[in-house]
Amino acid sequence: MKLMFLGPPGAGKGTQAKMTCERYGIAHISTGDMLRAEIKSGSELGLKAKAVIDAGELVSDEIIVAMVENRLKQDDCKNGFLLDGVPRTLAQAGAMEAFVKLDAVIDIEVPSEFLVDRICTRRVCVACGATYSVKTLKGTACEACGAELIQRPDDTEETVLNRIAVYDAQTKPLVEYYKNKGIVKYIDGTGEISAVFGDIAKELDKL
Repeated sequence: MKLMFLGPPGAGKGTQAKMTCERYGIAHISTGDMLRAEIKSGSELGLKAKAVIDAGELVSDEIIVAMVENRLKQDDCKNGFLLDGVPRTLAQAGAMEAFVKLDAVIDIEVPSEFLVDRICTRRVCVACGATYSVKTLKGTACEACGAELIQRPDDTEETVLNRIAVYDAQTKPLVEYYKNKGIVKYIDGTGEISAVFGDIAKELDKL
């Protein structure tokens, strides 16, 4: 099973991706994890990426695509994989066509006003990374490990709206790109985590 998740910031892609990979026994391929692994290994691609990041610039499509191609050759991808955060642009998607044929693209849809509220009320554990909403949180500490909860510096309305605008301009066109290939599955991401996952599983079980 070869999948890709799309959705705006705060749509819950990371949480749903983790649950999906566990259910179907496939590899979770996150851009951030992939970049960190390449940099840590000291590979040629990793050194190039580090130089770009250290200069405060965005890693090029060429480097990202090459990293994905390398990553998909690893053993844990033999049973399938889920792409999370890549491709981000039409240029990346076009380049990846040479070595990736996706079975489905899950588009998690959440209205902008819902995202702003969800992200601005989000609190994150400094120790284990668990996330909570202040609307449902019991107490002020992490319910999983008891550590301190913080609000991320970029979880403000202004920053969230900017991130959504960037997503709409650069990444949302991918929905149309994959829709034309007939592989997009639309999921309502406004519900509870378990309900959203149930809808995703219903679609994937049909593949």
